[in-house]
Amino acid sequence: MVNEELKLSMTQWRHHLHANPELGFNEHKTASFIEDLLTQWNIEHYTGVGGTGVVARLTKGNSDKSIALRADIDALPIQEINDFDYRSTQLGVMHACGHDGHTSMLLGAAKYLADHGEFNGSVVFIFQPNEEHGEGALAMIDDGLFDRFRVDEIYGMHNIPGMEINTFASRPGIMCASESLFEINIQAQGGHAAAPHMGVDAIIVGAEVVNALQTVIARKIDPAESGVVSVTEFITDGCRNVLPGNAILKGDVRALNPQTRNLIEQKMRQIIEGIAISHGVTIDFSFESVFIEVINDNQITNYAVNAAQSISPNVQNNINPITFSEDFAHFAAQRPGCFMLMGNGTDGSHGQPLHSPDYNFNDNALIPGVNYWVSLVEQRLNT
Repeated sequence: MVNEELKLSMTQWRHHLHANPELGFNEHKTASFIEDLLTQWNIEHYTGVGGTGVVARLTKGNSDKSIALRADIDALPIQEINDFDYRSTQLGVMHACGHDGHTSMLLGAAKYLADHGEFNGSVVFIFQPNEEHGEGALAMIDDGLFDRFRVDEIYGMHNIPGMEINTFASRPGIMCASESLFEINIQAQGGHAAAPHMGVDAIIVGAEVVNALQTVIARKIDPAESGVVSVTEFITDGCRNVLPGNAILKGDVRALNPQTRNLIEQKMRQIIEGIAISHGVTIDFSFESVFIEVINDNQITNYAVNAAQSISPNVQNNINPITFSEDFAHFAAQRPGCFMLMGNGTDGSHGQPLHSPDYNFNDNALIPGVNYWVSLVEQRLNT
């Protein structure tokens, strides 16, 4: 489908985006770059959707059916250590998750479909800001995305290091885990390190909380279900010879269905309240679900798998759910959707984990990615 000339253009776009990364809701130059290309191609588009989001619409024929394709455009606060000539020029900011590639593939799909696409209906191209913090999708929805643009079905895609190029994978039902952030604020009684009996050491209380929280998954959740509870920060106001009176614990919870997520929160709260009573201290607990679970629609997933199979012999249609989280979940909660994984290769920087300072999107994944998008549009909006 896609020729080498378009691949060369997409490669140039990606290298430009990689060298000029921007963090969530600050993607002003990125949005302008996308807008300039859409303007050159005479594709209807709208800027400032959900802050820095861009939405384009391409219509052919007379059908009122419409599908949406989504790419994320933000980068991460990571200092890149790659040494190629298009490495990040922004100190401490890097495209370490491949959103530069996702954006370039969606632009390539828009260009190809405008010039050569054979379909009847409308394609809505969503360039979403601030995926990494789980805020961009809701911002676009709250800004009237689905009121302003008719969308019957929505599709997302993400590259995966460690998967071979031209390999695709998805599943019906639960696809990605939720992510919830928690904070535990312990207010005890500080004192002299030489006289611990005269106070209540917040570190002792906090350590007991940390250990007890590990029983939530191990002993309070059905082993057939999946979840993760991780304490990632332990902050106190103690020092060399001062026992802390206050401690803050922060962490991360992953779950593969809403019921498990709610049960984890409930059990965490019970444990914390019990420890507070046993030590005679006050403990405040907050729990916020930033990302909800990505739930793929069964029929829409069949359509996505069929499109992938039409351009690749290497398609898995029922992989295990994955524990990373994705802001696409909020779109899929509004419209029937499917989130697809695409191989980024296994060698060198292309095989490094996402969010690593030496990761790099694989330019050889651009053509398979665009071919998938084009196949999906032409199958779903069949003339």
